[in-house]
Amino acid sequence: MSRIANKPVEIPTGVEVSVNGQTVSVKGKNGQMSIDVNEKVTVEKNDSELQFSGREGVSGSVSMAGTMRSLTNNIVIGVSQGFEKKLTLVGIGYRAQAQGNVLNLSLGFSHPVNYAIPEGITIETPSQTEIVVKGSDKQKVGQVSAEIRAYRPPEPYKGKGVRYSDERVLRKEAKKK
Repeated sequence: MSRIANKPVEIPTGVEVSVNGQTVSVKGKNGQMSIDVNEKVTVEKNDSELQFSGREGVSGSVSMAGTMRSLTNNIVIGVSQGFEKKLTLVGIGYRAQAQGNVLNLSLGFSHPVNYAIPEGITIETPSQTEIVVKGSDKQKVGQVSAEIRAYRPPEPYKGKGVRYSDERVLRKEAKKK
């Protein structure tokens, strides 16, 4: 049984939230986002918080209320603070450079990899081996990071590849003679 729905979503200062039927719209310094809440869930806006609850007698409403609460909380955090993921390139000659709406990656292939940056996402390269993906949509930031990592995932023998900065790669022992 989900108990996350019992915790209200706190609305920080500088963020405007409006509930119109089953649509919750959130506006903050990083932009504007909205979510359509499932019909099994009711949303109530109090002074500076949103309360989610499942409808009585509907199966799956309690767990869906927890899901909708988490998604709405991610939107509120996204428009107020934003999300970021850091990637690290490990390997000789592995480089990254952000130029406009394209991320140029040199990952040991015979050709450079050009990744088109989607709208709503900003990518910074503080150094040649670091990539910082930022945005207000948590799902989009994670998806872009996963797509960049998928070009050259870390391999277990030498540890080369694109990895998350907090990722630990389990190394295998090389074949013995």
